Amino acid sequence: MPKPITFFVHHQGRGHANRTMALVSEFSRDRPVSVMTAGPHLFDGFRRDIEIVPLPNMIGAAVPTPRLYAEPTPQVMHCVPLGLAEMRRTMRTILDHLDEREVGLFVVDVSSEIALLSRIASVPAVQIRMHGDRSDIGHIGSYEASVGMLAPFDERLEQDDYPVHLRAKTFYSGGLCTTLDAVPEKAEARRRLGLDPTREIIVTVTGGGGSGTPYAPLTVAARAAPDALWLTLGPTHREGHETDFANLSELGWVPGVTDYLAAADIVIASAGDNTIHEVARVGARLIVMPEWRYFGEQTRKAEALVKLGAAVTGPIWPGDLAGWQALLAEARALDGEAIRTLHEPEAAQRAAGWLEGLTDELWEGAKSRDEAAPALKVVG
Repeated sequence: MPKPITFFVHHQGRGHANRTMALVSEFSRDRPVSVMTAGPHLFDGFRRDIEIVPLPNMIGAAVPTPRLYAEPTPQVMHCVPLGLAEMRRTMRTILDHLDEREVGLFVVDVSSEIALLSRIASVPAVQIRMHGDRSDIGHIGSYEASVGMLAPFDERLEQDDYPVHLRAKTFYSGGLCTTLDAVPEKAEARRRLGLDPTREIIVTVTGGGGSGTPYAPLTVAARAAPDALWLTLGPTHREGHETDFANLSELGWVPGVTDYLAAADIVIASAGDNTIHEVARVGARLIVMPEWRYFGEQTRKAEALVKLGAAVTGPIWPGDLAGWQALLAEARALDGEAIRTLHEPEAAQRAAGWLEGLTDELWEGAKSRDEAAPALKVVG
């Protein structure tokens, strides 16, 4: 039987879980797979036979004493408060599972500390790469401790400051989109949705990992382009002083996001991985407005998109009519093909093949724990 592959899946938003399911769906059917996560509900309804291992939710866990709370975080780590029983249980559960299942590869999406733990436990790990300012010793150390990195995006989106020796051990799958709905032509999408076939339509979309699209700037945008129809998908964030306009509609969570993106003349989106690749799949003209994320993840991704001519952006959401009009003019001048090339329809299949091939390569010739076998001895 092939060596098992285990995933650690962060439970913020749905992107990490959706990406894991896309990858696992492409694995060989005889490959044992398990997922360790504090959000097991994210895998409800997943049809592939996998083992789900619930982890404690450490987010917001209380440090028991002021003295423990005062201890500084070492530079090699990012989030390691002291005294948390939830953290001890998490690490113990992970180590026990890796040992009991004789896991061949641990795919970490995402946590530098978990990747370091895997190396200390003598289990080969692959980290899912994300954009951002990650040159600190915690990130670099965890990358170097991993046997490889999986970048679920086109290599052209790589940051110039990512070290050459780490780029060499990174597999670029091409743009991985976890949405599989067929992409209709613009006219067909508008017909399905009952939208005007000739009116300019601008769609804003955001995922579930943040607080939502700020609504106040969109009210200014609606005034700046009064002939356009503005539609918002996903959550929005209101401050309480907004004035609504007839050409601006909040739709919230909707089925068939692909139809709305295909119907749009311009899409305004955050820079989440799957969101960007959903837009790329339909070849929409994109205004990318990065949300705040640790290590400037979305900001760096937005910079890469703009550099390639695949999107335009503003340093902040425009607060005036002229600012919106100028940004919209830039977006209208984009060539939608530039972003379309960033989507790779076979990305999940390519990534899954790489993960399985790497696992088999690492363990070629190994015997099970119960079989006698000569071993390389550790000295020192």
